[in-house]
This record gives sequence, structure tokens and C-alpha cells, in this order.
Amino acid sequence: MAYWFHRNPLKATTSLTFELRGVSTDDKTRRIFSEMRQSRNKLLELLTDPNHEKGFMEKAVSDYFSLLMGMIQPFEDSESENKLRRVIKFKWTNTLLGTPVKEQWDAVFEAASMLINVALWYTKHAAKLAAKEEPDMEEAKEVHKCLRIAAGIFTYVKDDLISRLSDNTDNAVDTDSRVLDAYINQCTAEAQEVTLARAIEMKHSASLVASLAHETGQLFKRADDALQSLDEKAVGKWRKYFQLKSEFYTAYAYCYHGESLLAQDKCGEAIRGLQEGVKCYKNAEDLCKEYAITKGQGTFARPANHIFFRRLGPVLKRTLEKCERENGMIYHQKVAYDPPILELKATYGLAAPEAFPAPTLNPLWSKEVYAKMDTKMAPKAENEADKKKEKDEKELPPVKEKETPMSEKEPSTLSGCVVS
Repeated sequence: MAYWFHRNPLKATTSLTFELRGVSTDDKTRRIFSEMRQSRNKLLELLTDPNHEKGFMEKAVSDYFSLLMGMIQPFEDSESENKLRRVIKFKWTNTLLGTPVKEQWDAVFEAASMLINVALWYTKHAAKLAAKEEPDMEEAKEVHKCLRIAAGIFTYVKDDLISRLSDNTDNAVDTDSRVLDAYINQCTAEAQEVTLARAIEMKHSASLVASLAHETGQLFKRADDALQSLDEKAVGKWRKYFQLKSEFYTAYAYCYHGESLLAQDKCGEAIRGLQEGVKCYKNAEDLCKEYAITKGQGTFARPANHIFFRRLGPVLKRTLEKCERENGMIYHQKVAYDPPILELKATYGLAAPEAFPAPTLNPLWSKEVYAKMDTKMAPKAENEADKKKEKDEKELPPVKEKETPMSEKEPSTLSGCVVS
């Protein structure tokens, strides 16, 4: 499904040499920092290209983080934090704020920032697979899994890392819990989109489709709600994406709920629900236009161009006309002023973040090696000469991400979704 997903850009960072002369005191300690530099460069290179296989990314993440953990995880029971945690200055941009740099002398900040980029790679890899002409069943499963993995990584950063950061108060930075909540809900909702399309394709019951659509719309709404207290200039475009998806899936829920109510001979309720569905669909169409003209970070999604989106309008109209005919000829039920409340709880098909396992320590690290690290010779955050030297490095150019081919061919599936 080409251009169905909104994707924020990768975070940019500076290259690091990890040359800590005086801190690394022998060949064993120097080897750790040498391999850390190489594995970091390799991971950053892979992150720019969503065409890589998932296995390559998993190995690169494991290689780097198993070494980085030696600067985060305490080695001695007596120490409150790892003595190497604050010996390197890390610089990163933020996905919603463009080129300005955020810097911290903190390896936890590096871990959180890099993992956010890894999670973004999984979302871009999923979008790349979904944009193929005819993804097979295994690729559809991988789209679903990658989105759940991404949600799990964002959850790990939120629950295990950001509480340990001391400087985390700027508006709309990636380590803000509100931004992370939006990412978690987005990834979970998009994974559920795959499940919903599959349910439509396999002609599951109208009640199941309606409940899945309602739950999906609610996830996108929660993503939007998470961002409402942040600067609209930074999050406005992203919020429009969440709003249009929420309205679209609410319209889907009313459509299939209407079919379910009609099957129960509740024609009056079905009519009012379908009328509300038509209204939600119109709202989604309007929001697509607003999204297109709103300035902001990220790739440009075009959901209104998709047959999966376009097909719903006529289906809503036909189902409503059918219910109105049946009510006029058979049921003669009163149509309520207020729409039926969607109290739909899906019992099957709900997506959930896949738990991210905490990185394990590389065997190169040991208490003996750690003890040989001499932090007395480490650069200090308050070093004014260092600050003056790097005075001009307050912005970084955007990451040059590899483009992925996008198919414009319309799928032949019942749902109109290629990953069903």
C-alpha cells in the first residue's frame, strides 16, 4: 500500500571515534572502543536503507548495544551508576524538530536515541514491504511483526530509559513520553490495520470487523491525544494523519456495525449508525486535504488515493440505502436523533507491542577490564574550551535515507488492501 503510512525522518547524529586516550589503558580496553566505533558506524549505515533484511538489522543492533551496555550497566554493587556513562558527548537531532541538535554527556541518551532510530527503521521496512505490488502472506506477516517490534522498542525506551535522563524537558523531543506514546499507539494501530484488512478479506462476521475497526480508530485517537499539549508547529502534520485515520476507521466501524444491527432486525439503529459513518468518512476526506497542505516533518502519505480508502464511501452509501428501503417497506422503525454508541470490544485480532529484550553484555566486558578504565583522564562536560571548539555544531543535516520503490497498481483483493 504505497503512501498509506506517514513516516517521520530518522534522527541525525555525529560520527564518534570513541578515542578516549587515558581512559583506555591497554589493548583489551582499546579493542572495546574500536569495536564500538565500528559497530556504531555499521548500524547507522544500515538504518538509512529499509530494504535490508530484518536479520541484518537484528545482528547490527545486538553487536552495538552489547558493547554500549558496558558504559551503562553498573559493574560494582557499590557504584550508583557506571563510571563510563558520562565520558562521551552524544549529539542527536529529533524527528519532529528538524536539524537543531540535542546533546548530552550520557550513554543512556545514546541508547534511547539509537533505539528510536531502530524502531523507525522497522516502521519504514514494514511500509516498504506493504508498498509492493502483491505482497505474499509471509510478507504481510512480516509487516505485522515489524510494526509490533517497533512498538515494543518505543515502549522499552519509554519505560526503561527516559526516566534515567536528567535533561529531557524540551518541547516535542523524541524522548518526551508524549511523543513516545504517539509512536507506540501508531505502530500498534498500523499492525492492527493489517489484521483488520485480513478480517475483511476472509469475510469474517460484520461484528468482528466492526469491533476491530473501532479499536483501530481508538488507537489512532490515543496517538493524537498524546500530542495535543505539544507545539502544533512541530506535531501538526503528524496529528492530521492520526485524525484522518481515526475518522476513517470509525466510519468503517459504523459501516459494519450497521450491517450487524440490520441482521438483528434493528434497522432504525442501523440507519442512524450508517448516517454517522457517512459523516465520519466525509470528515476523513476533509482531513486528507488538510494533511496534504499542513507543513511538517515526515514522508507524505496519500491515503485518499487508495482503493482501500475510496471503496468505503460507496459501501457506506449502498448499505445505508438498503437499510432505508428495508425500513420503509418492512420494519418502520424510528431513527434515533443520536447515533448508537460504539461499545465494541474485539476479542480476536488485537495487536500488541512485542516486548524488546534488554541488550546483553558483550563478553569483551568484564569486571577486570572495567576496573582498568581510568575516568580521571576523561573529557569533562564543563570543559569550556571544548564548548567553544564545537560552538558551530548546533545543527546537523538530515539523514540521507534510501528511497524505496512504491507500486501504484491497485490490488485485486476484496478489501482493497494488499497486505490482507
